[in-house]
Amino acid sequence: MAIEITDATFEEKVLKSDKPVMVDFWAAWCGPCRMVGPIIDEISQEYEGKAVIGKLDVDANQEFAAKYGVRNIPTVLVFQNGEVVGRQVGVAPKNTYAEAIDQLL
Repeated sequence: MAIEITDATFEEKVLKSDKPVMVDFWAAWCGPCRMVGPIIDEISQEYEGKAVIGKLDVDANQEFAAKYGVRNIPTVLVFQNGEVVGRQVGVAPKNTYAEAIDQLL
């Protein structure tokens, strides 16, 4: 399962991570987000120990969604050393997300 990321834990879990981090910005009311969610959970299992995979509910946590210009959801951002190195807006196939992490490993 992907970890839950909040505004309070974002800096510690994402920006200070020594591994690549993938964050799914989503909301419970968003239909396409419900399509991406299971894909993100699968990836979190496959990359356990190699990368940090998390989800951030934009309704409850707006600070970092705004900071990174997340205007549409789902948006998946990939971080390396605290910097955004990848962005996928909308639903994409699983291999699109996996390749974004593979490039950093």
